[in-house]
Formats: sequence, structure tokens, C-alpha cells
Amino acid sequence: MPYSQTAEKIELKFDRAVVACLGASITAAKGSFDWIGELARRPQNARFLFHNFGVGGDLAYNALQRLPDVIAYHPRRVVVIVGHNDVIACVSPKVRRIFSRWKHLPVAPSLDWYRENIRAIARRLQSGTSAQIAFSSLSPIGENLASANPFQRQLNQRIQHYSAIVEKVAWEEKVGYIPFYERMRDAIAASPGRAFTSFRFLSFYRDAFRHFVLGRPLDEIARVNGWQFHTDGIHLNSRSGLLLADLVQQFLNTP
Repeated sequence: MPYSQTAEKIELKFDRAVVACLGASITAAKGSFDWIGELARRPQNARFLFHNFGVGGDLAYNALQRLPDVIAYHPRRVVVIVGHNDVIACVSPKVRRIFSRWKHLPVAPSLDWYRENIRAIARRLQSGTSAQIAFSSLSPIGENLASANPFQRQLNQRIQHYSAIVEKVAWEEKVGYIPFYERMRDAIAASPGRAFTSFRFLSFYRDAFRHFVLGRPLDEIARVNGWQFHTDGIHLNSRSGLLLADLVQQFLNTP
């Protein structure tokens, strides 16, 4: 290829606007639908260069600590979806103990601490970048919004409350808001499924083995596990993952 054409291709690559996606495993796409890869493959997004800043198990506090890495890429757009682990840690004492050690949490997870960290993420991104920023609300955990099971009922309440915090902080800090919770809630209400009655690490290891070792598609794992919108009650299959991708696409399409 002539030098001029090579240089042109390199220049076009570096002219692409960086989209930074910050979050936990739903963003990292480890055992969850790769909604970032879906967006990157769409022809209308050729002008963007996507960077995945998802780390499995992260709470909002951990995402806040990793902002220097995000800011160093000089993003033009930032999408943040984090909080599922905050919710699970609040509902499950076992998960709370594990996350406190694993993720070096300085305090016990709580609704107020989540609000504090989400607000700090918004302000740090605003002060450190000139990016357009959007926060996504949280997808439901489990697929029975009317469940009488105590664990599922607590998850439903927490997800609703934490998503309301995301929306309120987005409005107060004048950043974008992606209504993922609302769209997923409506989809699940129209086709309710099973409840998420407890958190078991063993089932996640089993599904990871099925996917990464046996090569079974995530949607197949979802069907085996009996989920319509998840692979395991938490992580996204293609049905919910495409819904999130389409919502983020609307944010990317804004001038």
C-alpha cells in the first residue's frame, strides 16, 4: 500500500472519537452480552473508537478509583453503567463480606454511599474531560417483578431505588441518562419469568465453564438456565444486551 494511503488510514483511525464505557461485568462482557462490540460493529459508529473500561465485580466506588485511566484516553463520549454489585452487596451478607475484602471497600455498601460515588464519577468526568457523558440505570436482577420471595423482592426494591438515584444525579449534574431499567422493567412485565432467589458463586463458575471452555453461546446457556433476558439472572443475554446497545446508540446519535 502506498505511504500516503497508509498515513491516511492511520490519521482516520486517530481522528475517531473515543467512546469510553465504564462499569463492571455487564460492561466487561465476561459471561454477558458484548453490547460494546455490537455498537462497534455497526456501520454508523465507524467514526467512534470504543474502549471497554469494565472490570468484573466492581462497585461504583471501584469505578471511581479507575477514572484516571478513562480520562487519559481523552474520550469524547463516556457511558457509565455500574451499581449491580452495590445492590447485591447490600442484599446478600455473604456477597458483602466477599466484596469488602476482594474490592478493598473502605465502608459497607449502602444507598447513600452509592449516591456519593455516582455523583463523584459525574463531577470528576466533567472536570477532567470535555466529553458528553451518560449514566445508565440498572437492569433488573431476576425476572419476576412481583415475586413474594424475600431475596427477589429486596433486589427489585433496591434496583428501583438505585436506578432512581442514577436518574436524579444525571439530572442534577446535567449529564445524559439512559433508561435501561425502565425498558427492561417493561419488557419483563410483559413477559415475566423466574425469580432470582439467592446468589451462588458455583452457578457462575459453571456457566463460565460452559461458555469459555465448552464454547456454548450465552443465549444457549440462558435457555438451559431458564432465563429470558439474562444468562444467569444478572448478566445479559442478546435480548437484553441489544436493548442496551440500542439505548446507548441513541446517546451516540445525539449531536
